[in-house]
Amino acid sequence: MFWPSVAFIAICGAYGYYGQQFEQMWARLSILAAATLLTILLCVLPLAAWLSRRIIITTRRIVVRSGFLVRVRQELLHSRGYEVELRRGPLQSMFGSGNLRITVGGETALVLRDIPQARTVQGALHDLMENAASLQTAQRQVMQSPAITRQTTVWTGR
Repeated sequence: MFWPSVAFIAICGAYGYYGQQFEQMWARLSILAAATLLTILLCVLPLAAWLSRRIIITTRRIVVRSGFLVRVRQELLHSRGYEVELRRGPLQSMFGSGNLRITVGGETALVLRDIPQARTVQGALHDLMENAASLQTAQRQVMQSPAITRQTTVWTGR
């Protein structure tokens, strides 16, 4: 949202300077129309795209919901195991954000763009993946244990 903010400030400054310099009404209206069009293209549409994307990280999965008119939902379970790669540009390095690229086997990658505190999120995803793998291993051991230990007693007395 840095560049749309810079564009908005520049458009407002340019309109404030040039908006009333012309005597003809058509010239003033054309400058107003150009400023409005640039504001919509450079500020409002990127803001709407940013607001329409949600990333939810739970203890079991990553859920990415995106789309303005058509909603798309992607889920990735931690138990499947995946690779997390952090990519940062120069501006992202300054502010501590980054793009996380998550790949599962040979499938297409899920890219989480402009994540704040990207290193912390990357470490948390690694921890969640390890916990899911150890939980899955423990569940397998319980299922492979003798049948006597899996029996439960039901108490129906009052």
